[in-house]
Amino acid sequence: MARVYNFSAGPSMLPESVLNQAAEEILDYQGSGQSVMEMSHRSKVYEQIIQEAEALLRKVMRIPDNYKVLFLQGGASLQFAAIPLNLLTGSGKADYVLTGQFATKAYKEAQKYGEIKAVASSKDVTFSRIPELDKSAFTPDADYFYICHNNTIFGTRWPELPDTGEVPLVADISSSFLSEPLDVSKFGVLYGGAQKNVAPAGLTIVIVREDLLGKARKDIPTVMDWKEQAENDSMLNTPPCWPIYICKLVLEWIESIGGLEAMEERNIYKSKLLYDFIDSSELFSNPVAPECRSRMNVTFVTPSEELNAKFVKEAAAAGFVNLKGHRSVGGMRASIYNAMPIEGVEALVAFMKEFEQKNA
Repeated sequence: MARVYNFSAGPSMLPESVLNQAAEEILDYQGSGQSVMEMSHRSKVYEQIIQEAEALLRKVMRIPDNYKVLFLQGGASLQFAAIPLNLLTGSGKADYVLTGQFATKAYKEAQKYGEIKAVASSKDVTFSRIPELDKSAFTPDADYFYICHNNTIFGTRWPELPDTGEVPLVADISSSFLSEPLDVSKFGVLYGGAQKNVAPAGLTIVIVREDLLGKARKDIPTVMDWKEQAENDSMLNTPPCWPIYICKLVLEWIESIGGLEAMEERNIYKSKLLYDFIDSSELFSNPVAPECRSRMNVTFVTPSEELNAKFVKEAAAAGFVNLKGHRSVGGMRASIYNAMPIEGVEALVAFMKEFEQKNA
């Protein structure tokens, strides 16, 4: 069986050991005589799966006891509305930093529900850096302050978190989930879609500080109310059972390689390998400010659209798939999430060197 190196921004590749274990258990999960995809979410067997998944996530991320973990559906995009519906009930104000397409989408969604301020934006430089912040521009009585931790499309990452004082920091970590240690206590809410680093598409994880529960608008849809979900152990309705099971296997894999500290070391090494080549290349270039470069999504271009297209086509033929950049920016993008082996990045760099020699 020949497997390609999949550089998709999401859904993305999963660890082969996880896929192999899921394949072994797909017809009969641990002697239950049924697949996880078939069993009732109310069964004792599945109850153990979801409880183990939460316990592992808490352990791997070192989530404090005063935070709730919610396994939800609807993608990160549903949370663009759920966040203001749950939190925007004090002053009715919130601050957003616009660092890319998804932060901007979240900002526009929140504007439906209150007084939302864009306190900084890097749109003027095509989102090629994280903008500098002026704390005097922050809203002192904001209900929350919102960032997107890693920007999948433009390939940027917050080098350090903003200091928001007593205002809860809310972060979309969809594309940096489980890629590095994060001090959860610095956030009011962390959330993200699982389809990049955690599990297959269909699962969204929300980690919310308990004191932020119970603040939702009266007209919020029940399934979007974090307090309701927390009180029902993420089973207010049928949860995304299979992705939660895969999430458990992924967390076991992360533990087996040394946890998030070891994962961060791997990701720094992989991204440096690729960036170092791009920076030394006369054909390829990266538009992102070096201090803001993502470890997960490496964007790059050649001098022409024709050469970009040629590279993507020849790379796919050589087994390096999904390297075409997002349609809004073009060029190329290598998403090198946790499951991308070091060998995959080494092989890509070797292919890029060969391509440069032929096309310089």
